Amino acid sequence: MQQSSDAAEIAAHFTEADGGFTPTRYAQSHWGEDHLNGPAIVGLAARALEAECGSPEFRPTRLTVDLFRAARNIATTVEVRVVRDGRRVRSAECDVMQDGRPVARATLIQYRPSSPPPGTLWQSEQTFADSTRPQPDGTILPFVGSDDVGWTRSPAEHQNASRKRFYNDGIRVVATEPNSPFVRSAMVAEATSLVTNLGTAGVGYINGDLTVALSRLPVDDWIGIQADSHHARDGLAVGTATLFDSVGAFGAGLTTAIANPAAQIDFSARRFRVGDINYE
Repeated sequence: MQQSSDAAEIAAHFTEADGGFTPTRYAQSHWGEDHLNGPAIVGLAARALEAECGSPEFRPTRLTVDLFRAARNIATTVEVRVVRDGRRVRSAECDVMQDGRPVARATLIQYRPSSPPPGTLWQSEQTFADSTRPQPDGTILPFVGSDDVGWTRSPAEHQNASRKRFYNDGIRVVATEPNSPFVRSAMVAEATSLVTNLGTAGVGYINGDLTVALSRLPVDDWIGIQADSHHARDGLAVGTATLFDSVGAFGAGLTTAIANPAAQIDFSARRFRVGDINYE
């Protein structure tokens, strides 16, 4: 059970209430005082889609979440619908609702596993700093790393121009239940924006979406994500990253983002505590 060190409460983004969900302090975003963070919304959508449309016979392969409206610190509900229920492919959608209108829409694609085709394919030799991977110490604060610095518990030391990585297990979406491996993967994958958009002055791009693609589910609670690429021009950015567990790479994240310099997050001007488990 994940708990904060300064209280006996369970660390979670939401509590259940009146057929919906009430955001907690852990769902707070650094982009605005009344904004909810990306992992909270992504996790809520992933949880709903898996609960209502998941099956042992199918594997979640792609989750795309469009974050097209700022989610606020108010009562939140979800609406799930099946788009296609085929023999090999399943597709479903989820709307995250506030005040009667959607603030995010997620699409889940699930495939039925089968035998691989013949032949040998090229594979990336990329690794996730395995020799220096930090060890969880019982607190919920994530690890942030960069090529220039190594690992710390705050992104402030990583406001540089080198490659970034993130290591976390993701707090619960809902206080009454632990996260599944799929939900945990989706929440950690939301850090694609952090590891690709964190630069010398902090984070000035806000992502409007997340796509996470999985070849399998992770075998560990703690998951790593490492930047692969960042392309930007005219205030628009694209970032990609790879997900890792102790076995190796198992998925990828993709975000698109738009410049938001008026609300630039300068981590060097902020003090981070154990309860600050989200950096955007």
